[in-house]
Amino acid sequence: MLHPDTLIRHVSEAIGVGVFATRRIPRGTVTWARDPLDILLPTAQVRDLHPLQQAIVNRYSWREGDRWILCWDHARYVNHSCDANCVGLEVQFEIALRDIEPGEQLTDDYRSLGAFDEPFPCMCGSTRCTGRVEPADLPRIRPLWETRFAAAVVDFHAVAQPLLPFVNASDLARVATSKELSAGHA
Repeated sequence: MLHPDTLIRHVSEAIGVGVFATRRIPRGTVTWARDPLDILLPTAQVRDLHPLQQAIVNRYSWREGDRWILCWDHARYVNHSCDANCVGLEVQFEIALRDIEPGEQLTDDYRSLGAFDEPFPCMCGSTRCTGRVEPADLPRIRPLWETRFAAAVVDFHAVAQPLLPFVNASDLARVATSKELSAGHA
Protein backbone atom coordinates (compact mmCIF):
# COMPACT_ATOMS: atom_id res chain seq x y z
CA MET A 1 0.00 0.00 0.00
CA LEU A 2 1.32 3.40 -0.97
CA HIS A 3 1.34 6.40 1.37
CA PRO A 4 -2.10 8.05 1.41
CA ASP A 5 -0.70 11.53 0.67
CA THR A 6 0.09 10.65 -2.95
CA LEU A 7 -1.58 10.73 -6.35
CA ILE A 8 -0.89 9.60 -9.90
CA ARG A 9 0.10 12.32 -12.37
CA HIS A 10 1.44 12.49 -15.91
CA VAL A 11 5.24 12.80 -16.06
CA SER A 12 6.04 12.85 -19.78
CA GLU A 13 5.19 11.10 -23.02
CA ALA A 14 8.31 8.94 -22.72
CA ILE A 15 7.75 7.93 -19.08
CA GLY A 16 3.97 8.02 -18.75
CA VAL A 17 2.67 8.50 -15.22
CA GLY A 18 4.30 8.63 -11.81
CA VAL A 19 3.36 8.98 -8.15
CA PHE A 20 3.57 12.41 -6.53
CA ALA A 21 3.31 13.67 -2.94
CA THR A 22 0.26 15.80 -2.15
CA ARG A 23 1.72 16.82 1.25
CA ARG A 24 5.18 16.84 2.73
CA ILE A 25 6.33 13.30 3.57
CA PRO A 26 9.15 13.53 6.16
CA ARG A 27 12.33 11.49 6.07
CA GLY A 28 11.84 8.13 7.80
CA THR A 29 8.16 7.86 6.86
CA VAL A 30 6.96 4.53 5.48
CA THR A 31 6.05 5.35 1.87
CA TRP A 32 5.03 1.83 0.84
CA ALA A 33 4.24 -1.40 2.68
CA ARG A 34 3.37 -4.87 1.42
CA ASP A 35 -0.38 -5.19 1.42
CA PRO A 36 -2.45 -8.39 1.63
CA LEU A 37 -4.26 -7.20 -1.51
CA ASP A 38 -1.04 -7.20 -3.58
CA ILE A 39 -1.05 -9.96 -6.17
CA LEU A 40 1.67 -12.64 -5.89
CA LEU A 41 2.28 -14.47 -9.15
CA PRO A 42 4.56 -17.53 -9.33
CA THR A 43 7.12 -17.22 -12.14
CA ALA A 44 5.75 -20.39 -13.78
CA GLN A 45 2.30 -18.77 -13.94
CA VAL A 46 3.75 -15.60 -15.48
CA ARG A 47 5.52 -17.69 -18.15
CA ASP A 48 2.14 -19.24 -19.06
CA LEU A 49 0.38 -15.88 -19.48
CA HIS A 50 -0.55 -14.42 -22.85
CA PRO A 51 2.26 -12.14 -24.14
CA LEU A 52 0.08 -9.05 -23.60
CA GLN A 53 -0.41 -10.04 -19.95
CA GLN A 54 3.30 -10.80 -19.57
CA ALA A 55 4.10 -7.30 -20.83
CA ILE A 56 1.90 -5.79 -18.10
CA VAL A 57 3.48 -7.96 -15.41
CA ASN A 58 6.97 -7.01 -16.65
CA ARG A 59 6.18 -3.30 -16.64
CA TYR A 60 4.20 -2.95 -13.39
CA SER A 61 5.58 -5.58 -11.03
CA TRP A 62 8.87 -6.79 -9.68
CA ARG A 63 10.39 -10.17 -9.03
CA GLU A 64 11.03 -11.42 -5.54
CA GLY A 65 12.63 -14.85 -5.58
CA ASP A 66 10.44 -17.15 -7.68
CA ARG A 67 7.38 -14.88 -7.75
CA TRP A 68 6.28 -11.55 -9.11
CA ILE A 69 4.59 -8.90 -6.94
CA LEU A 70 1.96 -6.72 -8.60
CA CYS A 71 0.70 -3.97 -6.31
CA TRP A 72 -3.04 -3.55 -6.42
CA ASP A 73 -2.90 0.22 -5.84
CA HIS A 74 -0.95 3.01 -7.53
CA ALA A 75 2.35 1.83 -6.00
CA ARG A 76 2.95 0.07 -9.32
CA TYR A 77 3.44 3.51 -10.90
CA VAL A 78 6.47 4.49 -8.78
CA ASN A 79 9.24 5.24 -11.27
CA HIS A 80 12.98 4.55 -11.20
CA SER A 81 15.53 7.22 -10.34
CA CYS A 82 19.28 6.89 -9.99
CA ASP A 83 18.87 9.29 -7.04
CA ALA A 84 15.71 7.76 -5.54
CA ASN A 85 13.97 9.30 -2.54
CA CYS A 86 12.52 5.99 -1.26
CA VAL A 87 14.13 2.62 -0.54
CA GLY A 88 13.45 -0.64 1.21
CA LEU A 89 16.13 -3.28 1.55
CA GLU A 90 15.14 -6.87 2.30
CA VAL A 91 12.05 -5.62 4.12
CA GLN A 92 8.45 -5.50 3.00
CA PHE A 93 8.23 -1.73 3.21
CA GLU A 94 10.04 1.38 1.97
CA ILE A 95 10.85 4.64 3.71
CA ALA A 96 11.49 8.20 2.60
CA LEU A 97 15.25 8.76 2.48
CA ARG A 98 14.76 12.51 2.81
CA ASP A 99 11.84 14.90 3.08
CA ILE A 100 9.63 14.60 0.00
CA GLU A 101 7.92 17.88 -0.76
CA PRO A 102 4.38 18.39 -2.14
CA GLY A 103 4.39 17.95 -5.91
CA GLU A 104 7.60 15.90 -5.85
CA GLN A 105 7.64 12.47 -7.46
CA LEU A 106 8.24 9.40 -5.24
CA THR A 107 10.96 7.25 -6.81
CA ASP A 108 12.84 3.99 -6.25
CA ASP A 109 16.16 2.83 -7.58
CA TYR A 110 15.00 -0.33 -9.32
CA ARG A 111 18.52 -1.71 -8.95
CA SER A 112 18.03 -1.78 -5.16
CA LEU A 113 15.11 -4.15 -5.69
CA GLY A 114 17.21 -6.57 -7.73
CA ALA A 115 14.00 -7.40 -9.50
CA PHE A 116 14.57 -7.20 -13.23
CA ASP A 117 16.55 -9.20 -15.76
CA GLU A 118 17.04 -6.90 -18.73
CA PRO A 119 18.90 -3.57 -18.70
CA PHE A 120 16.97 -0.51 -19.80
CA PRO A 121 17.78 3.10 -20.70
CA CYS A 122 17.31 5.51 -17.83
CA MET A 123 15.26 8.66 -18.26
CA CYS A 124 15.24 9.84 -14.63
CA GLY A 125 16.91 13.16 -15.37
CA SER A 126 18.87 13.10 -12.08
CA THR A 127 22.34 14.64 -11.95
CA ARG A 128 23.39 11.15 -10.75
CA CYS A 129 21.77 9.40 -13.72
CA THR A 130 23.83 6.51 -15.04
CA GLY A 131 22.06 6.55 -18.42
CA ARG A 132 21.37 2.82 -18.25
CA VAL A 133 19.90 0.66 -15.50
CA GLU A 134 21.71 -2.67 -15.25
CA PRO A 135 20.70 -5.64 -13.06
CA ALA A 136 24.39 -6.30 -12.37
CA ASP A 137 24.71 -2.90 -10.62
CA LEU A 138 23.14 -4.11 -7.35
CA PRO A 139 26.38 -5.21 -5.62
CA ARG A 140 27.99 -1.86 -6.46
CA ILE A 141 25.12 0.36 -5.31
CA ARG A 142 23.82 -1.69 -2.36
CA PRO A 143 26.20 -0.11 0.21
CA LEU A 144 24.96 3.35 -0.79
CA TRP A 145 21.31 2.37 -0.25
CA GLU A 146 22.13 0.60 3.04
CA THR A 147 23.83 3.75 4.32
CA ARG A 148 20.93 5.99 3.24
CA PHE A 149 18.34 3.60 4.71
CA ALA A 150 20.19 3.45 8.06
CA ALA A 151 20.40 7.26 8.18
CA ALA A 152 16.70 7.74 7.39
CA VAL A 153 15.39 5.00 9.69
CA VAL A 154 16.62 7.05 12.66
CA ASP A 155 13.53 9.24 12.13
CA PHE A 156 11.13 6.27 11.84
CA HIS A 157 9.61 6.68 15.32
CA ALA A 158 9.70 10.49 15.25
CA VAL A 159 7.28 10.93 12.33
CA ALA A 160 3.64 10.01 11.71
CA GLN A 161 3.34 6.54 10.19
CA PRO A 162 -0.08 6.04 8.57
CA LEU A 163 1.13 2.78 7.01
CA LEU A 164 2.45 1.31 10.28
CA PRO A 165 -0.44 -1.22 10.51
CA PHE A 166 0.89 -2.78 7.29
CA VAL A 167 4.50 -3.18 8.50
CA ASN A 168 5.05 -6.67 9.90
CA ALA A 169 6.72 -7.34 13.27
CA SER A 170 9.89 -8.93 11.85
CA ASP A 171 10.46 -5.86 9.66
CA LEU A 172 9.92 -3.59 12.68
CA ALA A 173 12.63 -5.56 14.50
CA ARG A 174 14.98 -4.90 11.55
CA VAL A 175 14.17 -1.19 11.81
CA ALA A 176 15.29 -1.26 15.44
CA THR A 177 18.52 -3.02 14.42
CA SER A 178 19.13 -0.53 11.60
CA LYS A 179 18.49 2.34 14.00
CA GLU A 180 20.99 0.92 16.50
CA LEU A 181 23.57 0.34 13.77
CA SER A 182 23.21 3.86 12.42
CA ALA A 183 23.63 5.27 15.93
CA GLY A 184 26.85 3.29 16.38
CA HIS A 185 25.51 0.89 19.01
CA ALA A 186 26.29 -2.30 17.09
